[in-house]
Amino acid sequence: MERVKTFIQERLLPEEAEKLYQQGAKFEEIMMMYGCALREVQTKLEVLNDELSVRYNRNPIEFIKTRVKKPLSIVNKLQRRGLEVSIESMVENLNDVAGIRVICYFLDDIYDVARWLSSQDDIRLLQVKDYIKNPKPNGYRSLHLIVEVPVFFSKGRQMMRVEVQIRTIAMDFWASVDHQLKYKQDIEDVENADELSAELKECADIIAQTDARMQAIKNKIYPGNALPKTNMDKLKKLTIPLNNREI
Repeated sequence: MERVKTFIQERLLPEEAEKLYQQGAKFEEIMMMYGCALREVQTKLEVLNDELSVRYNRNPIEFIKTRVKKPLSIVNKLQRRGLEVSIESMVENLNDVAGIRVICYFLDDIYDVARWLSSQDDIRLLQVKDYIKNPKPNGYRSLHLIVEVPVFFSKGRQMMRVEVQIRTIAMDFWASVDHQLKYKQDIEDVENADELSAELKECADIIAQTDARMQAIKNKIYPGNALPKTNMDKLKKLTIPLNNREI
């Protein structure tokens, strides 16, 4: 907690820092609410995985990770965007305070899980970003959804926003290693930075090719268990606009 206070004092004006301190109890409450929203979404995904393991004799989901964004990361992100550092600003502008990562075996599992989750009648799908069909320049691949889920508290129902990232085991391996290599080290400051970035991008492309080959092998082994194809264009039509706010 002292580290957080020191960081806030260094990065914010005195009146801004004092405002955050005064909102400490409210901040703790909203973080609890985000944590509850994560549990709601995680339970939905676990139920789906259990059902599909019986219906299709295999689990599309390997494992699930959840996290609530740390206060330091929240302050940093708001400042990078030139936004007010406050609880209200965080709730209004940040869609990834509560994040859940779903790791699947195959490419088609990603889109199936997205369809099954977003089609539940108490889930509101707000935004879809497909970094699998449209990878980031550095090679990053994943399917990102912003959803709202109802959470029932003693004072009533509250719709909470959660970012859901769905990717294969291979995609998660690349993303994790890429993050580890760049953690606390700006790759642009490293000698031969362009060459290293190109190597990482090449690794991402090789992994994508491997994912495609594994999908083809799976289709040959389990032709009778092929799940219904998910039409992502149709899925996107179900989204409720977020006024072009970024994830």
